[in-house]
Amino acid sequence: MSQESYTDVTNQSWFSRIGGAIKGVLIGLLLIIIAFILLFWNEGRSVERYKTLKEGRGAVVSIKPDAVSPNNEGKLVHVSGKADTEDTVTDPVFEISKKALKLVRNVEMYQWKETTHKETKKKLGGGKKTVTTYTYGREWSTKIINSSHFKHPDGHRNPTAMPYKSETFFAGKVTLGAFTLPREMVNRIGGGEPLSITPGDVPLPISALAQAYNGEFFVGGNPEAPEVGDARVSFTVVSPTNVSVIARQVDNTFEPYDTKAGGSIDLMQNGIHSADAMFKSEQQSNKILTWILRLVGFVLMFIGFSMIFSPLAVVADVVPLLGSIVGAGTGIISFLISLVLSLLTIAIAWIFYRPVLGVSLLVIVIVLIVLTRGKLKKSAKPATQSAG
Repeated sequence: MSQESYTDVTNQSWFSRIGGAIKGVLIGLLLIIIAFILLFWNEGRSVERYKTLKEGRGAVVSIKPDAVSPNNEGKLVHVSGKADTEDTVTDPVFEISKKALKLVRNVEMYQWKETTHKETKKKLGGGKKTVTTYTYGREWSTKIINSSHFKHPDGHRNPTAMPYKSETFFAGKVTLGAFTLPREMVNRIGGGEPLSITPGDVPLPISALAQAYNGEFFVGGNPEAPEVGDARVSFTVVSPTNVSVIARQVDNTFEPYDTKAGGSIDLMQNGIHSADAMFKSEQQSNKILTWILRLVGFVLMFIGFSMIFSPLAVVADVVPLLGSIVGAGTGIISFLISLVLSLLTIAIAWIFYRPVLGVSLLVIVIVLIVLTRGKLKKSAKPATQSAG
């Protein structure tokens, strides 16, 4: 289907922009505070997780899954084997039944989606002209798209609820040798295979609404030309498979293992893996998450300082070219300040959580501050000399 587009043109005066920029300063301050908190908390979280995994690595006991030993009660154990079941899992609505660890129903609905594209041009005198193009197309989505928030909702209304919910159905009992896996662990087992739906799979109670199409249930009129509100339902089957677990043994099942470091260990991976390999993988995941959150903290701080300095660029926008130059300059300053303060926050957190590394990083930050000040002074001298 061809997309529909609407164009809106708005003009904003220089005084209005100044007012918005001043309000943005408060939001910028809030973002900076959030960035400081996030960066400091993240370092503590990272250290705690590192120490937790290190403690667990030294305490874990690898056992075989074929017997439950009372000697390991309460200990951190590592078990690998086949997660299996004798149960049949059934979706009561679509009457799909399979011998499996779990059966996943995936529901998508055909809906309108709004895409926004903005082009902004500065005007002499500090005003701004914004041309916004709203494009409406239809697509399959697993979540409700709220059309009441659309700029042009008329003719682009979506249903307010899905005809069916996405849902996961579990086997009543899943075993790992002599052990029983808790539901939460079964939920983390991946590697499902798509289940192909045939015309004979359509249950009588919903045969007037649904049909088999392209290996899925199609709920609606013509699957070749779907309308807004139509749905398609697919299934994923997770069959018995090999898994590896590191957790606390409690009777014949598993619970999270609490460490002296303050964290807990409750690991589950598909496949046969040694305890050492699982801990290495988890430590690597911890490092990746730490760097992602550091980047998020830095970006929040950069946005915050950019918003604080934005009134300067708006004031200079009386002459558009001058405003662009000032905006670029404040952007560089915001970047440098955010970088220095992010590193300083991390250094302070490290001094609190791991002193040796923290002091080293603090020295690096001080050197960066000195170099940054030196460059700013050098760049300021030519400007002073030329003015004189």
